[in-house]
Amino acid sequence: MCEPVDCDVSFSLNQIADGDILCYQKRCSLDQHRHPNVSSFFEYVHNRQVVHFRLLEKPKQDDFSLELSKRSTYDDVVEKVAQHLGMDDPSKLRLTQHIPHLQQPKHQYIKYRSIDHLSDMLLLRNPNQMSDILYYEILDIPLPELQGLITLRVAFHQATPNEVLFHIIRLPKGSTYSDLIDDLKSKVQLSRSDAELRLFQVNNNKIWKVYLPTEKIDAVHDPNVPLHVEEIPEVEKSAGPRDRLVHVVHFFKDNQHIQYYGVPFFFLIREGEALSDIKVRIQKKFEVPDEQFLKWKFAYVAYNRPDYLQDSDIVLSRFQVEYILFFWMFDRKYAFIQTFLAGISFSRKTFMDHGNNP
Repeated sequence: MCEPVDCDVSFSLNQIADGDILCYQKRCSLDQHRHPNVSSFFEYVHNRQVVHFRLLEKPKQDDFSLELSKRSTYDDVVEKVAQHLGMDDPSKLRLTQHIPHLQQPKHQYIKYRSIDHLSDMLLLRNPNQMSDILYYEILDIPLPELQGLITLRVAFHQATPNEVLFHIIRLPKGSTYSDLIDDLKSKVQLSRSDAELRLFQVNNNKIWKVYLPTEKIDAVHDPNVPLHVEEIPEVEKSAGPRDRLVHVVHFFKDNQHIQYYGVPFFFLIREGEALSDIKVRIQKKFEVPDEQFLKWKFAYVAYNRPDYLQDSDIVLSRFQVEYILFFWMFDRKYAFIQTFLAGISFSRKTFMDHGNNP
């Protein structure tokens, strides 16, 4: 509270008593200073906040710091940051809050003009924690325009060579996966002009869901997780009614516990196909040298107990339609798991192991 004092009347008429504080200032032009009078200066002192800004791509190190006011609006903050960065358009900035107890950025960014003041940007609720850190990104289009689009990080699995390329694709909200496929085809090189694409999502290094082209992209389980796209091999189109499509997942054993890693994919197993034939196709797919591939072992596992397979075993004969089955292969460092989609309800597991059994 700062009230003007009438210098022409007594202390008592000004209601000044013992312990009160008198502030004075020199007469000056109001447009010469940021805080030209006592009240505006103390408002600045009360609300001033030094904010440390970090580039979202480098979340562990401060990039620069700015002294701002806790009462600064969203527009004030992005304008100050844009001035510091030499940007002409502050709307191309996107800010993200900091999580103090985790020392990392919040998963969701701050939407355009969704928070009124800087104090709210620095307050993380549940639990209530104050921070002095904000993360920033420089966008190629204004944030309001970007928020009207769906942005997806797409991992495209090339047929040849066997590698994954990442693409950022933006589409209007309400678009379908068919729209995504059309857009992606203009950005990637396909093995055939008439190639069909399969879209799936990976969660915890396992195939989580396969999307239909008619589904809307808004229904993505988590838009921040890459959407995986691959060509459907011609061999799958000639699959028999009792052939099984396989999920291939990388894993390793840690103290007898299975840990998943890497990017999973699909694989087709034919009815009546022996393990020896499956091994030939697996080796060819991964281009594994003969010396290394000899270390691979294959086993049927039920209730976490491995039953190692022989080359002459007909793999699908081990399985029943109502089961989900896993096929493991691992060596000292690398592993692959295959899931046989053998029906709608699933209960059992089977593994394939390569290398020395830990």
